[in-house]
Amino acid sequence: MPARIRIALPDDAPLLPRIELSAAQVFRALDGLSWLADTVTMSVERHRQLIALSTCWVVVDADAQPQGFLSAERQGDALHIHEVSVAQAMQGQGWGRKLVETAMESARSTPLHSVTLTTFKHVPWNAPFYSRLGFKPEVNQRLADILADEYAHGFEPDSRCAMAWRAV
Repeated sequence: MPARIRIALPDDAPLLPRIELSAAQVFRALDGLSWLADTVTMSVERHRQLIALSTCWVVVDADAQPQGFLSAERQGDALHIHEVSVAQAMQGQGWGRKLVETAMESARSTPLHSVTLTTFKHVPWNAPFYSRLGFKPEVNQRLADILADEYAHGFEPDSRCAMAWRAV
């Protein structure tokens, strides 16, 4: 069976930090962001929490092994994406886009009003990627608080932005 996307299962949780770490290796090539390749990943417990909410999807390969994931949660009338990661071996094949489109379709069918996220402004596979999918810059108190927390945890000031895609 070819690779596909499915809702994440509890047994997937311990496998997702490895995928996140693999995906982050691409940051080694970027001045000022190479430290992200060695940063702490989302905890297995946090993955379990998001999986329990049915707001986490995985890309599984032909052997049914997770190779990518998107973790999100409902925040008010939005589905907020916390992390999108695709293992190096599967990068460049459109799986990140397909994961985000899966989250967008979930928001549309729920119905939620939007999908939100925070991301790097100038990294090609971050804000420019999301812009191509229809996300636009967004400012509200919830997202401003998330950005402030990210800056407090080591991101360079003004390096990040909040974005939203409107489902309705």
